[in-house]
Amino acid sequence: MSKPKHIRTLADTEAQAIARNIRVSPQKLNLVAAMIRNQPADKAIAALAFSRRRIAQQVKKTLESAVANAENNHQLDVDQLVVKTAEVGKSIVMKRFHARGRGRSSQIQKFFSHLKIVVAERAEAPEETKPSRGTNKEQKAA
Repeated sequence: MSKPKHIRTLADTEAQAIARNIRVSPQKLNLVAAMIRNQPADKAIAALAFSRRRIAQQVKKTLESAVANAENNHQLDVDQLVVKTAEVGKSIVMKRFHARGRGRSSQIQKFFSHLKIVVAERAEAPEETKPSRGTNKEQKAA
């Protein structure tokens, strides 16, 4: 007797990766996650590679894991992947104290976060051609 099989909550064209207990506040992590939301996966990885934020490397690692999951586990096309969601959640808070003047103390909170990245294969959309931006004389002549 084994446990029942876990029901997949994502669509067939989606894959995810989760990073838990990342040592950064959710507010700071959300700034980096906002950079990659709704971006193509290759552009998001490039943006994270050149980001100056400390946490960007861990976010990049999680995104690469989601892309690898999509390719290996679900046979999705890597070139068509887009970052569907990048959710940031609050985790534990370590509480420390800091000695203050006159024998008092104050509390320091060290935040941890969770990160969940879902990549999805975008549907093939036909390339739309934009009209050329010519001068008004050219448009009137045509």
